[in-house]
Amino acid sequence: MTQVETVEAAQGDAGARRAGFRVWKRGPVLAASALLLGLSMLLHAWIPNRIGNLGSLVETLLPWSGLFVPVLLAGALWRRSAAAVVALLLPVTVWLCLFGGRLGDRSHPGGDLTLVSHNVGADNRDPAGTARGLAASGADVLALQEMTEQARGAYEKELAKAYPYHTVQGTVGLWSRLPLSDIRPVDTKIDAGPLAATKPDRAKMAYNRALRATVATPHGPLAVYVAHLGSVRVNPREGFSTGHRDRGARALGEAVAAERNERVVLLGDLNGTMDDRAFAGLTAQLRSAQDGFGFTWPASFPMVRIDQILVRGVKPESARVLPATGSDHRPVVARIGW
Repeated sequence: MTQVETVEAAQGDAGARRAGFRVWKRGPVLAASALLLGLSMLLHAWIPNRIGNLGSLVETLLPWSGLFVPVLLAGALWRRSAAAVVALLLPVTVWLCLFGGRLGDRSHPGGDLTLVSHNVGADNRDPAGTARGLAASGADVLALQEMTEQARGAYEKELAKAYPYHTVQGTVGLWSRLPLSDIRPVDTKIDAGPLAATKPDRAKMAYNRALRATVATPHGPLAVYVAHLGSVRVNPREGFSTGHRDRGARALGEAVAAERNERVVLLGDLNGTMDDRAFAGLTAQLRSAQDGFGFTWPASFPMVRIDQILVRGVKPESARVLPATGSDHRPVVARIGW
């Protein structure tokens, strides 16, 4: 090799090294964004709630954090940033660890009892049709939330033939093919405030939103709770406002902790996902019957699962979300065994 060729080869090697360095140097903002995304997912429990309940809001939308990955990946490929591509390994790994198990169907055939829960919606224009659809689901135990006084008669009439036993406490109700006993309301600590004087019907919806009953199954008594916790709001002044709901979640957790029956089921619209730290008192005692995502709200395009079936002392065999009714929520169904 001549001296000229040697110099040219050296220059070529140097150029290749500079090009390789530039590939790693490109896209620092994309790489930093990928790392920040992964760390926020990994350390979500450390995000404080002091400012606008930011931690709870992040946890509510946590499954959707994975949507940022393909966006960042497209940007990394466009910028030809090796650093950003490598940085994306963190959020991908964390997301799969958190939610990868929900991607497959782990349901099993069989089970002894079918449970259905549905927020039927105060503005439901066809309560009778909703009731007929729920009865056709084959539920042995059916829990309804957000029933108005005007619609209550329609639900009772349409469900009477399939369910000989039922109770309604305020705006929540329980229908069963099996005998019910030990029925009582459960205080979820919701303050109706000015509604008590100005809108008594709405005040009743605020106060009476949970019940407890015992279902006499062939395998022994099953304690069933039905609840509709307070609504949450997102607004510029307060951020993620969850005060009423969080008080109700703590009250339900205390009620379940005091429950003497080892077999417990909680059905209802809890206005939150089980990834939210606000439900730690419940998730420490109960497990979700749903393995997958099972989003239920809003019914037209479900984005979060706020309608829950939680169990203790029984085995969830399968769970799914039913088609939309006249409500803004979708019903959820689970099959449990002993």
